[in-house]
Amino acid sequence: MSDTARAHPPRPRRQRADAQRNRLRLLAEADKAFQEQGTEASLEKIARSAGVAIGTLYAHFPNRRALLSALLRDRHDALFALGDDLLAATPPPPAFDQLTRWMRAVAEHGAGYSGLAEELLGSHEDKGSELHAACARLSAAGSTLTARAHAAGAIRPGITPDDVFALISAASWLRTRTRDDAQAERLLTVLFAGLRP
Repeated sequence: MSDTARAHPPRPRRQRADAQRNRLRLLAEADKAFQEQGTEASLEKIARSAGVAIGTLYAHFPNRRALLSALLRDRHDALFALGDDLLAATPPPPAFDQLTRWMRAVAEHGAGYSGLAEELLGSHEDKGSELHAACARLSAAGSTLTARAHAAGAIRPGITPDDVFALISAASWLRTRTRDDAQAERLLTVLFAGLRP
């Protein structure tokens, strides 16, 4: 290798402008389809609506979970930031408030698309996916907040992090079914009250 090549390693290739446009169109059409039909919406129809072949969709997103991960990346980053803020707050808010604020945010996230809560749960088996990594990070924050609530005597002794995630999934499912914010909030209030000792 020449000295020039060593001094100036090759730059990573940038995506062509048309490929970037295709990716953005696919994400926009996927978001629209998932909002209207849930996470099981046809990928073929998404590709067709974006004006590309299904092979182009798979070139950008090898499977449904990869497409979901790309759509959810910013939302996951916001949840990670919330978890970090709650865990690092000085002085910390009451442990029950920390836990329920986090649960509410994750439940609202899971209700973003019908079927999303199930996809998030299903990603636990897909250890190589970005969706799995995001869920693992959310799970770690939830486990820590649950442990804090236990230490403060703020929740019932028998409640486990798995219970908390099951309740979040149920709240997400109910929110996608009601589509009534006041009703969803009432159900969350009942759910949170059930956590108390």
